[in-house]
Amino acid sequence: MSRSDARRSRTQHRRALRRTLGMILPHLREHKLAVTLGLLALLGDVAFRILEPWPVKIAVDAVSSALGADVTGAPGAGGGVVGVLVFWSCALALIVGGRALCNYASTIAFAQTGVKVTTRLRTRVFEHIQALSLRYHSRASVGDTSQRLVGDMGRLQEVAVTAGLPLVGNLLTLVALFVVVTVLNPLLALILIAAGSGYLLASRLLSPKISSASRSTRRGEGRLVGDAAEALGAIRVVQSYGLEETVASGFAAGNAEALKAGIRARRLAARLERSTDLLVGLATAVVLGVGGWQVLVGTMTPGDMVLFLMYLKIAMKPLRDMAKYTGRIARAAASGERIADLLAEEVEIRDPRRPLSLGRPSGEVSFWRITADDHRGARLFEELSLHVPAGQRVGLLGPSGAGKSTLAGYLLRLADPDAGSVMVDGISTRNVTRAELRSSVAVLLQESVLFTGSVRENIRHGRREAADEEVVAAAHRAGAHEFISRLPEGYDTELGARGDTLSGGQRQRIALARALVRDAPIVLLDEPTTGLDPASREVVESSLRELTAGRTTIAITHDLSMIAGLDRVVWLDGGRILEDGAPEELLADPGSRLSCWAASQQRAAETASASSPAGADRPDTGPVARPAVTGADR
Repeated sequence: MSRSDARRSRTQHRRALRRTLGMILPHLREHKLAVTLGLLALLGDVAFRILEPWPVKIAVDAVSSALGADVTGAPGAGGGVVGVLVFWSCALALIVGGRALCNYASTIAFAQTGVKVTTRLRTRVFEHIQALSLRYHSRASVGDTSQRLVGDMGRLQEVAVTAGLPLVGNLLTLVALFVVVTVLNPLLALILIAAGSGYLLASRLLSPKISSASRSTRRGEGRLVGDAAEALGAIRVVQSYGLEETVASGFAAGNAEALKAGIRARRLAARLERSTDLLVGLATAVVLGVGGWQVLVGTMTPGDMVLFLMYLKIAMKPLRDMAKYTGRIARAAASGERIADLLAEEVEIRDPRRPLSLGRPSGEVSFWRITADDHRGARLFEELSLHVPAGQRVGLLGPSGAGKSTLAGYLLRLADPDAGSVMVDGISTRNVTRAELRSSVAVLLQESVLFTGSVRENIRHGRREAADEEVVAAAHRAGAHEFISRLPEGYDTELGARGDTLSGGQRQRIALARALVRDAPIVLLDEPTTGLDPASREVVESSLRELTAGRTTIAITHDLSMIAGLDRVVWLDGGRILEDGAPEELLADPGSRLSCWAASQQRAAETASASSPAGADRPDTGPVARPAVTGADR
């Protein structure tokens, strides 16, 4: 590593430590009492460590004097030596007991504080992730974000409990020992200072490298989790196309890269620990030689010699621990910086300081001069304006990438346009809290996302305060009650992740019940019938008529049977509205985009039916044969 690289690595390491501490300290202040008690117990532990060798020193000197081996020339005697031994043995036992008690108290206080702080920080990070707009989530890897929330946070918690706070105790112990030893014997104190300086030098050289290698490891693990989540989430496609080997080879390559960085971090940490062991051994040898010489010339007693060797042992244990903890803290700093980077992501969608109230809106929706770029920086909308009167059912159509879902997302404030405004009943959505705004909108998507939990809980996600009777009534209206009743535990049946234990049609009907129980004046539909079998489609379309009756509806759909029952169709393309009118009028105009598109859909369906051997036996799902909403329903 060149000097410039080493300097850059040290700067990055210090920056990571500052950001990690800056992230933790505000939460640490919330537990001042526990931290204070822990520090007091830690100071008691340090004091008992300093006192612990003295009973041994005094006892050794007493025995030496009694045996006539007093190198200072004092006469050997002392019939009271037995009493001295008994007294100082008891004192040693009390000191050891006091140190153990203080050590236990500080460990418990710091452990509880560390767990509480990191638990609160994890909650804060999760809340922050949820507050980030779709602009962030569209470009971020779910696996890497999850790795930061769980893996990096777990490492930070482990280090805060097992390394960070004990490191403070070790530093205090070393400082106290250096002070005491310097007062007693400056020459031997120089040996301890030299050993400590050697450790600091090794730590300065290796810690930034450990942090850099750990940062690479965490990034690699984040990509690895993302690759695994992507592959497992699409396991049907992987198996259907025989992509197991391709996916496995990509995963293995990422795994090997993360392993290589992990081994480098471990090797650097081991080098730091072994360097400290070498320093400890050299310091012990020098103290033994110099101290033995001082005993022989009479400038030290045998007890002093034992005292310094015990102090050296006490000092070297914190040095070893600091070498071990420094490696952990360097790795934790890398994890902490990844978490800090996540918290640094700007929350674009915020509630106003003085929000206005929508009350129970009538449902009038207006998009006024909307201008926005997509995530690649290309212009998506150019001063687009659209007014939807209360109770009107409007379809948004257009080619893929025209911004239909993005425009609907602006209504929910999942993101905000770069310019322009979205209004409900004449009030800008930026002037309303997100909770109140979103409670006024029921959403039904193509992908019916269900959550781990019971059927009842999934329906009640539409409105948390809904009574059991309302949940059941919504399920009836969504055509879901019959199959829910046949489940092993009915409405209390636990669903697997994303509701994969149910069929697509069943999931969609539960999602429809969730939208119905919300009883919102505005409804957003995003391809709600796509991918359903004919029987499920008929049930869902029937329930959609009830869901949208009398409510402002914005439907993104390419289902011609749904389009035929809308009040109005808007064709988006190139950031502008190119057509706007009643569906029957546009379909009757052979030159309209809707009519041309419908004709191409019809030809494609006829071609597919003619090329299939069983085409004549298929149920008719054409655009005219089964309108989802008739004119009388408008």
